[in-house]
Amino acid sequence: MRPFEDMRAALLAAATPLSTVEQVPTAEALGRVLAVDQISSLDVPPLDNSSMDGYALRCADVPAAGARLVVAQRIPAGSVGHTLAPGTAARIFTGAPIPHGADAVVMQELCSLDGDGVLIDHLPRPGEWIRRAGEDIARGAVVLTAGQRLGPQMLGLAASVGCATLPVFRRLRVALFSTGDELVMPGEPLPPGAIYNSNRYVLRGLLEALGCQVCDLGIVPDSLEATRAALRAAAGSNDLIITSGGVSVGEEDHVKPAVQAEGQLDLWLVAMKPGKPVAFGRVNDPAGGNGADFIGLPGNPVSSFVTFLMLVRPFILRRMGVEDCLPHSIRLPAGFDWPRPDRRREFLRARVGEAGQVELFPNQGPGVLSSTVWAAGLVDNPAGHAIAQGEPVSFIPYSELLS
Repeated sequence: MRPFEDMRAALLAAATPLSTVEQVPTAEALGRVLAVDQISSLDVPPLDNSSMDGYALRCADVPAAGARLVVAQRIPAGSVGHTLAPGTAARIFTGAPIPHGADAVVMQELCSLDGDGVLIDHLPRPGEWIRRAGEDIARGAVVLTAGQRLGPQMLGLAASVGCATLPVFRRLRVALFSTGDELVMPGEPLPPGAIYNSNRYVLRGLLEALGCQVCDLGIVPDSLEATRAALRAAAGSNDLIITSGGVSVGEEDHVKPAVQAEGQLDLWLVAMKPGKPVAFGRVNDPAGGNGADFIGLPGNPVSSFVTFLMLVRPFILRRMGVEDCLPHSIRLPAGFDWPRPDRRREFLRARVGEAGQVELFPNQGPGVLSSTVWAAGLVDNPAGHAIAQGEPVSFIPYSELLS
């Protein structure tokens, strides 16, 4: 078995980033990967403006609290006032430009109306409640860097500097199928010995959440010829083929020999638990095209889920052009004992309890899919490492794995 770190490094080394770039409306770029740095052509904010509803004034006109100033103008957001005359104030609203000559804003709660004037019940300081031009973003600054997967706040930042469209890499095309004559789709009768195909829903959901364009080929019968035919059908129009089941060494496990017959198998078996039977290779395009990368995942539901998160997800993100593609863990105290570790690297379903300690789901079996719903993340435990209660462990929250 290949160590987990070596397997992941080999996958990332083989992940060739996409090169095709599309220009899409900023409002439609959520989850896409930015292909080119975005540089601001303006200052944000473009002018000094008020960060409060209140009164713009000259500090020199308020030598002490209680000074009275004539309100000479009113400046709502979206309009521009005129030069502030000495001894006057401007009624100003949040976001409105500071009039020339003013050097502070006093919030309205510290002021009292007095006829055509206002009493300033506060000793202002120069710059108070003024947002300076370029305070957020300076003209010429890089606001978004290539290789970022665009989140809502990034789209807002792009919009704030006037980007109506954004250059992004095209979506990764992924073919997905499951193997196993025992599999039945939900809604169909469940014969004796059969199980419902949960992996199809989990894997498709994970792929779509990453922004992939999914070609769902459903369930492929347990035969070498059917598996080879499915691989050939998928290789011509997809960048990646992902399968679940059939990559072990049983007599009905046909995926591994099918990939070897239709292309090449480069990696097989990883020292992680759950998830030992993981395969990686290439499938040739029978029409002479580029072909597709191939990743075969275990059939056990939890094994399929965990291997996708820890191995396939980084591979896909790297292929999509994302630079920072590995999940980040946090160190938290264990609320459990783990005295008999496996010789493989373990990923334990866990969540953080009220006391701030990590709790384990009681049944860590590879077929217990309910553990993935109960959990809020995974404990990343090194091979052969026993854990004592209170010891710090590496916890990877789902926010790092399912976003």
